[in-house]
Amino acid sequence: MSSSLVVCDVEESLREKLKKFRFRKETNNAAILIKIDMAKQLVILEEEYEDISLDDLRNELPERQPRYIVYSYKYTHADGRVSYPLCFIFSSPMGCKPEQQMMYAGSKNRLVQIAELTKIFETRNADDLTEEWLKNQLAFFR
Repeated sequence: MSSSLVVCDVEESLREKLKKFRFRKETNNAAILIKIDMAKQLVILEEEYEDISLDDLRNELPERQPRYIVYSYKYTHADGRVSYPLCFIFSSPMGCKPEQQMMYAGSKNRLVQIAELTKIFETRNADDLTEEWLKNQLAFFR
């Protein structure tokens, strides 16, 4: 499967939302939860969250459906510096319908491109979505 394959287009209002989210000034954790409208074959906004931990966000995810998450995280480095990495998380839990998995997997690269994100992570188990997991993922970018 080619990395340039586009299965679903990204809704224009979501494109604008992602652009604004990249340049947000707030210093709290925030997330955009994104899903695919299977009937329209369109990537759309599902929900926005302000001041949300990964634990709380994990509870918002459907049990057997994939989702994309764009997460702005307040990251305190070992030396005391604070940064606000923008993370793209593709959650595709075990038990998803194969058609859904294919559609999400095939649309992921285009969404990442549009959002201009570089910290891309995937999980097959929503229970992995913890602050410790995210810190371990981000350690690669030091």
